[in-house]
Amino acid sequence: MKNSPIVVALAILYQNDKFLLQLRDDLPTILYPGHWGLFGGHLEPGETPEEALARELIEEISYHISAAKFFRCYNDSQASRYIYSAPLTVPVEKLILGEGQDLALLSLEDIQKGAFYSHKAASLRPLGPPHQKMILDFSTLVP
Repeated sequence: MKNSPIVVALAILYQNDKFLLQLRDDLPTILYPGHWGLFGGHLEPGETPEEALARELIEEISYHISAAKFFRCYNDSQASRYIYSAPLTVPVEKLILGEGQDLALLSLEDIQKGAFYSHKAASLRPLGPPHQKMILDFSTLVP
């Protein structure tokens, strides 16, 4: 029996022309281990994507999201990804990383390069390809 794709809600959080990304843990049981990606995660039973996003952002970075706007849904054989966008309204130093190895604000140029150096991991790490595409798609719509 084939597994169904997972369903997740993810946030494109932006501040001063930069995007907040998480360096995912190096766990072989997750998608894109050790890659930079968007914050968010799985929907719990009975949860809407909006509820899941709010819960995940509190769990992952102690951030209460406001004014999240639905951007797009991306579907592939691995996942259905509900993508929302919102401004990051606090300094990145105020966020408390509760999941992942690192977090950083990346410029559009960093996103286009497809890799970013993590000082905490002391290495250059790739962006998850779907996450890179989502941000690049979003950036074409933002003036």
